[in-house]
Amino acid sequence: MLQTNYNLIVILGPTAVGKTAIAANLAYKINGEIISADSRQVYKNMDIGTGKDYNDYIIKKKKIPCYLIDIHNPGYKYNVYEYQKDFINAYNKITRNNKIPILCGGTGLYIESVVKGYRMMQVPPDNKLREELEKYSLNELANILSKFKKLHNKTDIDTKKRVIRAIEIEKYHFEHKEEFLDFPKINYLLIGIKFDRQSQRSRITKRLKQRLNNGMIDEVKNLIKSGINPTDLIYYGLEYKYITMYILNKISYNEMFSKLNTAIHQFAKRQMTWFRKMEKQGLKIHWIDGYTPIEEKIKIIQEKL
Repeated sequence: MLQTNYNLIVILGPTAVGKTAIAANLAYKINGEIISADSRQVYKNMDIGTGKDYNDYIIKKKKIPCYLIDIHNPGYKYNVYEYQKDFINAYNKITRNNKIPILCGGTGLYIESVVKGYRMMQVPPDNKLREELEKYSLNELANILSKFKKLHNKTDIDTKKRVIRAIEIEKYHFEHKEEFLDFPKINYLLIGIKFDRQSQRSRITKRLKQRLNNGMIDEVKNLIKSGINPTDLIYYGLEYKYITMYILNKISYNEMFSKLNTAIHQFAKRQMTWFRKMEKQGLKIHWIDGYTPIEEKIKIIQEKL
């Protein structure tokens, strides 16, 4: 096994920068296995739209194992708490087998929840408590919440519904401290891949055209035919939202392409904003130019290990 101070390598970046191919090639070189950090690739049969490039996982005829892809049926509402729990299981399995875990994806919340080791738990609704709290004014509710925690986040107290949910969460946390996830000690190396803005834009548009030509519309049609509610597909956003609207004759093909192309560009921008926020919070991301040949990228990462 590779001798390194890190027990997790993270390959992150916005959409369409080639993260999967880099992670797979690195895994091949260092005896690693991949854990996906993509909030939509967890769903089965949502392949083209989420960019499950299965061929990228095959390096010199060897298939690199990847976890947390195709683990739920479409329509299921997956969340970050479940992701953390699934990540821990995958991480422990990989390390028990003396392999190196490589976290790869662009969902900033999932990546941050792992490297910061957020202590999370699933909080069910408490209808009795909600009914009781409805009697109070917004100010009174804010005072109740302040007894559980310092109110740094104003969005917690901007509506009664939000502050009641915040109280519900804090009360549950206080009463169920033993349920917090036992998170492994992560010593991570963050590697970011990015292109200049113009190149990023052209890559996104080119990839969108390829996916549409390769059956992405049929994929969405088949999901609807299989019984998935169109509302659930629209919930997943981007490709599934706009293609569903096109299939339902709510927008034209050209309108679908234009709106979707713009939405993906905006999504990539939000991803970069999230990664910059991580850096401002003190997380060191080692950025590599996307135009660097893949062999050179792998060499750069290996040198940092």
